[in-house]
Amino acid sequence: MSTEPTQPGRRRVVLGAVGGLGAVGVASALTACGGSNDPTIPPEESAASSELSSNGTLDVKASDIAVGGGVIVESAKVVVTQPAKGTFKAFSAICPHQGCVVAKIVDNVITCPCHTSTFNAETGAVLGGPSPSPLAPHQLTVKGDTITLPSA
Repeated sequence: MSTEPTQPGRRRVVLGAVGGLGAVGVASALTACGGSNDPTIPPEESAASSELSSNGTLDVKASDIAVGGGVIVESAKVVVTQPAKGTFKAFSAICPHQGCVVAKIVDNVITCPCHTSTFNAETGAVLGGPSPSPLAPHQLTVKGDTITLPSA
């Protein structure tokens, strides 16, 4: 005759539940930090036609950037915006809060998908959310339809 209980013990149930929540938590975290693969973000806001030039700079097409919007160059972790017609700005695409890549630029507001920190697309200043500091600015030059950024 066996003395083993037929029902799982309390310890086994609690550990199983915690393990299950851990997997859900990891999946949620990975989803929250999603970048341009997020289907809710229009392609024109999440990627730019860019290329690394022979002198090591990154070139972005100005025509890819809508007024009030911007593009994220994920390979360089840079966001380039056009807050007013013909005015272009560049910032780090890494949110200072927890290092997520920003994912959206609409109506001159840059938004981080992880905890909804928002930033001014002209200055990089924090508009809202938990970010402790603004997006770091990057230098750029504009010549014709080409915006050039020094490589990092």
